[in-house]
Amino acid sequence: MQPTTILIDERPRCVVRPNDTKDLNRFIRNGKPYLLAEAPDGKITHRNASDAELTQWQNALALHRAWGGDDENFFGVPLY
Repeated sequence: MQPTTILIDERPRCVVRPNDTKDLNRFIRNGKPYLLAEAPDGKITHRNASDAELTQWQNALALHRAWGGDDENFFGVPLY
């Protein structure tokens, strides 16, 4: 899958790159405490990452690679 932005009440929360839709749904389900920490009643949605969000994700991936991490073990980056 392409990098995907997770939104809380239409506000971008993080950019992740799940392997497939099942992986994305698992992250949303298991990550609710993290995702909704600041808005417990918030609505979680997702969309393709914008160019600016994709740049942040790529920069975080580059940092992950710099210490020897591989692409397979990099999932995402928070936006706030």
